[in-house]
Amino acid sequence: MTESGITTNVIDKGRGMADMLINMGPQHPATHGVFRMELALDSEMIVDVTPHIGYLHRGSEKLFENEIYSQIITLFDRLDYISNFNNELGLVMAVEKLMDLEVPDRAEYIRVILCELNRIASHLVFIGTFALDMGALTPSLYNFRDREKILALFEATSGARMMHNFFRVGGIKQDVIADFPARVTTLLGELEAGIDEADKMLSLGEVFVERTRGIGVIDGDVALDWGLSGATLRASGVPYDVRIEEPYSVYDRFDFGVPVGSAGDCWDRYYLRVLEARESIKIIRQALQQMEPGPVQAKVRAIARPPKGEVYVHAENPRGDFGVYLVSEGAESPYRLKVRPPSFCNLMALRDLLIGHYIADSVVILGSLDIVLGEVDR
Repeated sequence: MTESGITTNVIDKGRGMADMLINMGPQHPATHGVFRMELALDSEMIVDVTPHIGYLHRGSEKLFENEIYSQIITLFDRLDYISNFNNELGLVMAVEKLMDLEVPDRAEYIRVILCELNRIASHLVFIGTFALDMGALTPSLYNFRDREKILALFEATSGARMMHNFFRVGGIKQDVIADFPARVTTLLGELEAGIDEADKMLSLGEVFVERTRGIGVIDGDVALDWGLSGATLRASGVPYDVRIEEPYSVYDRFDFGVPVGSAGDCWDRYYLRVLEARESIKIIRQALQQMEPGPVQAKVRAIARPPKGEVYVHAENPRGDFGVYLVSEGAESPYRLKVRPPSFCNLMALRDLLIGHYIADSVVILGSLDIVLGEVDR
């Protein structure tokens, strides 16, 4: 009690003395969805963080158990809703592995092309919104312009800009449009130019570098302990990419690099995604060259019925290692279907990343993890 009669509450959060608790989110543009951070502050310094998730939870993994596999594809579209094709691939690969299905080559190449385009589109959203988090508007205009071109191609191919419901157990719903290779080739040239423009505009800007270099540092061993994956892990110097370590689909037929950082800070996590977008363009060009005419669907019943058993598959999604654990009792619906979500796992390190930084840095550090709440909460 002070002389004025006003009580001052001093909060000991274990990492230091805090004189203020504030809520950032869940209604905040920089939390990238309905996510809340309870920040304990000493002046502007963060001394502790309590993350709160679950605002977007809708019981997806329970819903999976009451749908047939072709219906579950639409639910996977809505997990990481910026990486729809990549999600669909994880599900159908799990069912195909349990059924020991051989997918036609043409379908595999089309899947890879669409997934890599989806990876580029996702990274463009990240680059644009990451810049917005620090007050830079122009890069987002460039990146969203190029993302719209990708979504236009997706719409021409699947009938939907997002939530495509295009992959099927054993292949894809239908063959691509006749001018698909030509349109993709033209698009890749435009994407390369757009990525270069945004890179020159943002990456080495004095203010941008000052806000990201040395901020939110995490080393490789600690990143592995937290279960980080994707660009968030590779930025810390760990060269792990599922497409290389455990190749799936036809990725073993392509020559591409895996960018790896060294500092493990926000700038590395940002720039790796710029480099990865360029590598995806290389993969797509090779896939177009290797793709030949042929069937796009294996001979399998329309309503899949995998045999009894369990299987785990994982793939390299734009946000990291996306795993699917499937348990089948031989029915048309899974007995259990569990998702290993990369955004959720990457978010686990947030508390350690934030402590010791300023409030303004919290926006940058959270943004550098590139989370999608649909996948975190499920």
